[in-house]
Amino acid sequence: MDTSTIIWIVVGIAVVIAILVIVVMATNRRRREAQAEAGRRKAAELRQSAAETDAAARQRDADAAQAAADAKQAQAAAAEARLEADRLDRESAERQSAAEELRAEADDRLRKADRVDPDVEVDTDRDRVADATASSEPAPADRVGDDRRVDERAAGEPLGRHSSGSGQGDGRVR
Repeated sequence: MDTSTIIWIVVGIAVVIAILVIVVMATNRRRREAQAEAGRRKAAELRQSAAETDAAARQRDADAAQAAADAKQAQAAAAEARLEADRLDRESAERQSAAEELRAEADDRLRKADRVDPDVEVDTDRDRVADATASSEPAPADRVGDDRRVDERAAGEPLGRHSSGSGQGDGRVR
């Protein structure tokens, strides 16, 4: 081999190496550009996802604020209902007291009428003992005023019913 051939071989190898370096550099540049573009796309996707997540978080904040407002409104309504219930309880107690006062007044008037009525015998332990005059329909002797037999009534239960409609006996025989 002569020198010129060796020079041509070295030049050929250098050219091939240069071409390979140029190809590798071009490929690396394209790869870097592709990676950069992929990074940009990935960043855009992440930004879009973050924006959607932020929008969802804002919606949940709004929902939470609405729920809190609804809870406060319900608490206010419950407090108002409690106040109304308390007012109605007081009113009921007042009306019950007034009814008891009227019932006591009516009982007093009945006792006074029994004391004044010459046809009624009055015992100091019991308000009304017996009516001196018999009614047009005599009641059987074994019945009390509420149509139960004397032996059917509970021990200590009064013998008659009060005219106030309370359903409780007051010791008066009708």
